Amino acid sequence: MHRFPWWAAAFVALNIAVAILVPWLDLHDPYAIATTRQFEAPSWTHPLGLDELGRDVLSRLLWGSRTSLSIALAAAAFGCIVGVLFGMAGGFLRGAVETVILRSTDALLCFPPLLLALLAVTLMGVGYSTLIPLMALVFLPSFIRIAYASVLSIRSQDYVEAMRVLGAGRVRVLAGTILPNIAGPVLVQFSLAASAAITLESGLSFIGLGVAPPTPTWGGMIGAGRGVMQNAPLQLLWPCLMLTITIVSINMLCDGLRDMLDPQSVPVRLTRRQPLPAAPTAPAMQEFQLDGLDVAIATPDGRSIMPVQGVSFAVASGQTLALVGESGSGKSMTGLALTGLLPLNAAVVGGAAWLDGQELLREDETKARARRGRDIAMIFQDPASSLNPLQRVGTQIEEMLRLHDPGDAPPRGPRVIELLSRVGIPDPARRARAWPHELSGGMRQRVMIAMAIANRPSLVIADEPTTALDVTIQAQILELLAELQRETGLALIFITHNLPVVAEMADRVAVMYAGQIVETGAVAEVFADPRHPYTRALLASAAPPEGLAPQGLPGQVPAFNALPHGCRFAPRCGMRGDACEAAPPPLVDTAAGWQSRCIRWKELA
Repeated sequence: MHRFPWWAAAFVALNIAVAILVPWLDLHDPYAIATTRQFEAPSWTHPLGLDELGRDVLSRLLWGSRTSLSIALAAAAFGCIVGVLFGMAGGFLRGAVETVILRSTDALLCFPPLLLALLAVTLMGVGYSTLIPLMALVFLPSFIRIAYASVLSIRSQDYVEAMRVLGAGRVRVLAGTILPNIAGPVLVQFSLAASAAITLESGLSFIGLGVAPPTPTWGGMIGAGRGVMQNAPLQLLWPCLMLTITIVSINMLCDGLRDMLDPQSVPVRLTRRQPLPAAPTAPAMQEFQLDGLDVAIATPDGRSIMPVQGVSFAVASGQTLALVGESGSGKSMTGLALTGLLPLNAAVVGGAAWLDGQELLREDETKARARRGRDIAMIFQDPASSLNPLQRVGTQIEEMLRLHDPGDAPPRGPRVIELLSRVGIPDPARRARAWPHELSGGMRQRVMIAMAIANRPSLVIADEPTTALDVTIQAQILELLAELQRETGLALIFITHNLPVVAEMADRVAVMYAGQIVETGAVAEVFADPRHPYTRALLASAAPPEGLAPQGLPGQVPAFNALPHGCRFAPRCGMRGDACEAAPPPLVDTAAGWQSRCIRWKELA
């Protein structure tokens, strides 16, 4: 669900309201029999007609909603409350409590619901007092398992441990921290249980094991309509239609509530108002070039923000361009846009990009998928989450080769071992059979690099590939990338916030701030004589080699829905003036191949 289903909520609310108020509505008596008027056609007096005994169908349908909904919602609610409490207790307390709860759940699952219903009806008779506890018992194991599994997945998370460190007791941790975080799957299970309860009640009433006639229920009406469906098909249509719409509405409502309660739910898609205009003429040089990239993201309130705006740069074969800036500057979003991997709520709305003369941003998904991994590859910063934990590393590298190799390609096994050896993994034949969890962080990152270069791409985007590694392994990975670049001549876009790394391995640097390039040029020139206050502040914030204390950068990157009118760095800049806040500054040439987005760059030169 991408937005709240108001129509489903309105139908469920109306259905519940009618079920509550039906005794006070001006309806025909649902029990009044008129055998001389059976199967009377719909009329103003009887909008849905009369049934086989001459009873008003609309009245029985609405009274049936009172019966069916009250039984279903009561059973689902009771099963939900008890099941969630037991499941949370078993998942959090563990030990004997966990064993007793899980084994009891397994015992309940051994009884088929229909046989359990027959046993309960035989011992207790038909009616509300039998159906509600019976169905609650049927749905209890599913709620216990959902709550138990959800608690197991988050009980050791840092935010749960933080509450325990603060001194919170078990009840407070369970109720205040764990329960809100498992509300999503519990709501989904509640919708399934409520829908199943309505169906189960209708099925039991259909075969005479539910609510005893002549009490109107949807299942009873379906059973009666089945017997006369050839002569009066509408008698079967109305309760089936009511049952279907009610179940679908409950499911959609609970899905919408889950998304509202979960701030990490899938966002709405960005609706592009107009297609991208035709791309300019491709550059003559055979390299990667980006011109005026704009990326928009949809927000829940219906507006869109621009986390990347007017970004342009070029990378020649064998060169490394470093994209640097604070978190939230738009670096990773730029890389995802170039590979066509933007999230659902984001889209490229402007600009053009060429790789070896081919335009990238206007390709359809089929062409973009064929290009990814072959002409352009990406290395992510967390190999532990990027590698499939259920496949051996050799299988995953082989999959990269299989996706782009022709059918008559030579055997891929030797190529996999060659790639692992090439990225410096010892004993590559044995490592190819290893699972990702059996490798260290540095080894996993080398596997990711092997996958990236498997098909000899022209461009590789490395998104902070050394962030999660220790200093020694970082140096090895950087040296490996530099060596691969020297051998293959690939163009490398290195996304990082580590300025010493940039100084060591990059040829050019593009400094990003609040979605824009604020300075770009050769690394040696920019680092020696920065011509934008933000670049100077970043360099000052890095630990100097002399061991002096770094200088902190005050303030923070502005939110994209509250950007300053003029220079985006002005609120944090010690050199700002009235002109800086009057209008957005352009990116101007300060020297050959050197640009700055500052109107006072000459004072910095």
